[in-house]
Amino acid sequence: MQANKGRDTQPEVAVRRLLYARGLRYRVDYRIPSLRRRRIDVAFVSSKIAVFIDGCFWHRCPDHYVPPKTNAAYWDDKTRANVTRDRETTRQLEIDGWTVLRFWEHESAETVAAQICLAKRDSPR
Repeated sequence: MQANKGRDTQPEVAVRRLLYARGLRYRVDYRIPSLRRRRIDVAFVSSKIAVFIDGCFWHRCPDHYVPPKTNAAYWDDKTRANVTRDRETTRQLEIDGWTVLRFWEHESAETVAAQICLAKRDSPR
């Protein structure tokens, strides 16, 4: 599991490059003040927009998640806990006034960047 990156994954970097090319500036791996040990993948702090790009395995993508055959009980508990934590994080950020955008790693970086730009443009801040 040490080889699994917590940040700067290929899908994240692809989206960030597109956002940067469009002139948007953001914070990477931003610590959530009200939640210890949780971080936002891409944060627009002044606009209060939090972007998460979730991995299909780790966050149980409904289209691509395939349960492992070995040590199935462990991985089932682990990935279910990740989904629960994601929901709690989203709920807390929304309570704190953030707009939360969640995308899957398999989504096109161009499509994700376009949706983020729309959210940023429509943000009242």
